[in-house]
Amino acid sequence: MRHNTELLQSYDALAKSVVFVPDNQGVSLVNYNKVELTPIGHGRSAYVFKIRRSSKVLKVFYPPFEDIAAKEAEIYQKLKGISYYPTLYDFGENYLVIDHIEGLTLFECLVHGRKMNERHVEQIDEALGMARERGLNPSDIHLHNIIITPTDEVKLIDVARFRQEKFCTQWEDIKAVFFKYYIKKYFPKKWPARVLYFIAALYKKNLLTRFY
Repeated sequence: MRHNTELLQSYDALAKSVVFVPDNQGVSLVNYNKVELTPIGHGRSAYVFKIRRSSKVLKVFYPPFEDIAAKEAEIYQKLKGISYYPTLYDFGENYLVIDHIEGLTLFECLVHGRKMNERHVEQIDEALGMARERGLNPSDIHLHNIIITPTDEVKLIDVARFRQEKFCTQWEDIKAVFFKYYIKKYFPKKWPARVLYFIAALYKKNLLTRFY
């Protein structure tokens, strides 16, 4: 029990070591425990750090998104035991501690030319279906939050929007493009990141619906 308490306190201390300051881009990361943490990515609401000498990551939400931590933690608790999702180990007022998932996101697969197949699509469908069976509504499924591991398994991360009430078509749209274009022999499997970002911008403006 003492060991677990010390461990939780250390997670809290690591989260408190992370300091953000506002800037014209939103926030900048200005400090963190450089002995125990290695930054590995950031998104619209949080920075993610690998906790050294462990297989876990610390996800720290910056202002004004701190309340997402508790919401996402609750969702991970609902997904407990489903192998397609990371395990939640701890959370606080502005952080989560979850599994570190090795592998490439679908976006990175396209950038590096790592081929995807129908089995991956089936696994993603199964993962989303299992989430629905637990009363969730998977939303905001995109190329950056689906990972293919070195053992060729699928993992889904960033589940904060799994409680949205509206029906999200993003995964169905990705799947439609996969079967209509991607699996064709002539379709290129490697794309420059800048082209993918441009396509994503067109998609957000609903300018691509006639193609799938």
